[in-house]
Amino acid sequence: METREMNTRSFSSSHNRDLPYKVGVPPKQKLWKEFLSALKETFFSDDPLRPFKDQSRSRKFVLGMQAVFPIFEWGRTYNLAKFKGDLIAGLTIASLCIPQDIGYAKLANLAPQYGLYSSFVPPLIYAFMGSSRDIAIGPVAVVSLLLGTLLQEEIDPINNALEYRRLAFTATFFAGITQATLGILRLGFLIDFLSHAAIVGFMGGAAITIALQQLKGFLGIKKFTKNTNIVSVMQSVLTSAHHGWNWQTIVIGATFLVFLLFAKYIGKKNKKLFWVPAIAPLISVVLSTFFVYITHAEKKGVQIVQHIEKGINRPSVKEIYFTGDYLLKGVRIGIVAGMVALTEAVAIGRTFASMKDYQIDGNKEMVALGAMNVAGSMTSCYVATGSFSRSAVNYMAGCQTAVSNIVMSIVVFLTLQFITPLFKYTPNAILSSIIISAVIGLIDYDAAILIWKIDKFDFVACMGAFFGVVFVSVEIGLLIAVSISFAKLLLQVTRPRTALLGKIPRTHVYRNIQQYPEASKVPGVLIIRVDSAIYFSNSNYIKERILRWLTDEEEQLKAASLPKIQYLIVEMSPVTDIDTSGIHALEELHRSLQKRSVQLILANPGPVVMDKLHESKVSNLIGEDNIFLTVADAIQTCSPKFSDEV
Repeated sequence: METREMNTRSFSSSHNRDLPYKVGVPPKQKLWKEFLSALKETFFSDDPLRPFKDQSRSRKFVLGMQAVFPIFEWGRTYNLAKFKGDLIAGLTIASLCIPQDIGYAKLANLAPQYGLYSSFVPPLIYAFMGSSRDIAIGPVAVVSLLLGTLLQEEIDPINNALEYRRLAFTATFFAGITQATLGILRLGFLIDFLSHAAIVGFMGGAAITIALQQLKGFLGIKKFTKNTNIVSVMQSVLTSAHHGWNWQTIVIGATFLVFLLFAKYIGKKNKKLFWVPAIAPLISVVLSTFFVYITHAEKKGVQIVQHIEKGINRPSVKEIYFTGDYLLKGVRIGIVAGMVALTEAVAIGRTFASMKDYQIDGNKEMVALGAMNVAGSMTSCYVATGSFSRSAVNYMAGCQTAVSNIVMSIVVFLTLQFITPLFKYTPNAILSSIIISAVIGLIDYDAAILIWKIDKFDFVACMGAFFGVVFVSVEIGLLIAVSISFAKLLLQVTRPRTALLGKIPRTHVYRNIQQYPEASKVPGVLIIRVDSAIYFSNSNYIKERILRWLTDEEEQLKAASLPKIQYLIVEMSPVTDIDTSGIHALEELHRSLQKRSVQLILANPGPVVMDKLHESKVSNLIGEDNIFLTVADAIQTCSPKFSDEV
């Protein structure tokens, strides 16, 4: 009896193994539930309301405040040890940001004090609302140049300084509105459309453009081109060589540029000496200012900063254009500048968060950046964002929380209140040297080489953005970067990969023959894998590509006098979705194969695909007996002798 039962179980088990497992049709979901599920996954994938579940009303209020102002969450565990780290970091980045801010304001064609204003109010707001512990907030070179370039195309910054400043505040306001809106509507994924390769190229091109722009101050040239492309700049530099250069200015600029680069070299060689390149710009400003003051070099043609307005930010709400001709121009410039600033800040935040192994909320970051720029536009600031050089110094100086931004902001406040008159004799050449030394780090050779090795199309995007910025303009370079990124995306969507599969020896595994040359084809069977969802944009191409695979295979078999193809198996594991056009393409493929006396077989369609095949009756057309769980199951039915060979 026991032996008979064991034999019966064994036979039953063996029999079950011989029968291929049928592909199930998922239970039908209600349309509303399906829509809500898709909506949640698109906009609320991080489930932001999860902490509020099953909480009291008072607790929900506290959690809500912490969600908007993260400082209330981490502030509860703040202590003296953390403050020591933040104090040192804040003082260090303040020494770096003060001379940089004066120079970056000039890049934006604004008076020097506006650069300092932008490192006072925005960092304070970010410290309360931001989720990154390491980002140092303030003006940055790329955004300053972009803003200055776009603004001067609309208004002359010299002859119409007031209107120019008002348009700058308007652009800053709408940059903040753009950033905050993206965060509130949870549309942060939009910035990911600008690929890493395009950003590398854009930043490198912008760095060279910024450095070239500094030749005006570095060489002491008074008449300089307003264009940013390399041809116009070099033409302007060379034509003024005989009468426009000032040798005293060149000596000051070159001397301190060498000093700054040497300080950077020391900081790279020994990480413990990170403070050397951090305070080098401030030391350069102090020494060069003192030198010009005692020698009266300004009387010999050395251009100086002259006057920096004393006092903290003045209200500028009334200066923002909310009506009139400049409103739409401010909106357009603000959106572009806001998106670039946002991309840079999020990239910096993610980089340092991964280094310290903590998470930042991208949507909260956008809201925080947007709020600080909206507030900044109302307090005489222009677009501020996360600075990579300052954030790196902040990180190496041992910052613990966003309090380092508050410390930096207080130092800038004291500078505006008491120290700005001392910058009167600061030579423009030293500001140019500081900016040149700062932007050199934006040219990432290693990243470009790695992009070349990994993906040639990405390298084209990188170089397109780079040459667009260098040879045309910053906005054209940005447009090229976005265009190539979208072109790559469209190419991948419209021309997905397909692969011919074969059986790995001594297994029941089927893999790409190109990757595994030892994989063998199944006699009379062609196995093709589609590596993409099937949509209207690629359905016709996929159908034609599969038929082309079949034609090529049949020609090879005919030449070798081998049996024709009887079965065509489409491996659908990577096919995550299919639309109406995709369904029609499958129907057309089935009809084309019938004319060739070839049976279409599907392997492992996912739940979404299977549901749509069932609803459209395509599963009946193909035959439910011709839809299998795996390729091995399909081969077991089509070519059982080959399937048994292991």
